[in-house]
Amino acid sequence: MNREPDDARLVALLRAFEQRPAAAVPRRAQDREAAVALVLRPREELEVLLIKRAERADDPWSGHMALPGGRRAPDDPDLLATAKRETEEETHLPLERVGTFIGRLDDVAPGNRRLPPIVIAPFVLGVPPSTTARPDGREVDATLWVPLSALREPGAVSELLIELGNGESRRFPSLLYQDHVIWGLTHGILTTFLRVAEQAGV
Repeated sequence: MNREPDDARLVALLRAFEQRPAAAVPRRAQDREAAVALVLRPREELEVLLIKRAERADDPWSGHMALPGGRRAPDDPDLLATAKRETEEETHLPLERVGTFIGRLDDVAPGNRRLPPIVIAPFVLGVPPSTTARPDGREVDATLWVPLSALREPGAVSELLIELGNGESRRFPSLLYQDHVIWGLTHGILTTFLRVAEQAGV
């Protein structure tokens, strides 16, 4: 049974998610399933855990800022279990033991055909204020706790110009925090979450 959060802000988010069913992306036969964890740490401000993915030739999201998570393993009972397992593997944060389920956000999938066919389920979880995280050093180069207020600042909203090849380029919406650029699927997940949080008065 899921624990009730101790922090009033997390309780408000929990109530908001109870009134908001997550939208599912229709699965195709070729789609893989994955999950990410949007982990909230309630200190003076609410903070969200982000990771900087390691530079790896076999990772299409190499070097990106992201939420911890990954592909569903055959022995994962559900996608929430995937998010918890991957988060612990990547950041040494034992969500199964210390995490409190808050809600599920809408599924997301890459719009770029060059990326793997995958559907990602984002889960929101709260952790105690004393929680820490550290990178595994293989898949993740760095972990970062980012105050939600920093993502809401007008100066955080930006665009990123990406070269697509064949002389084409495209601008993508992004969020800036210090010298980090958050874009793509992670940007979409965070933007949706920030809307829910605003509606919850958080």
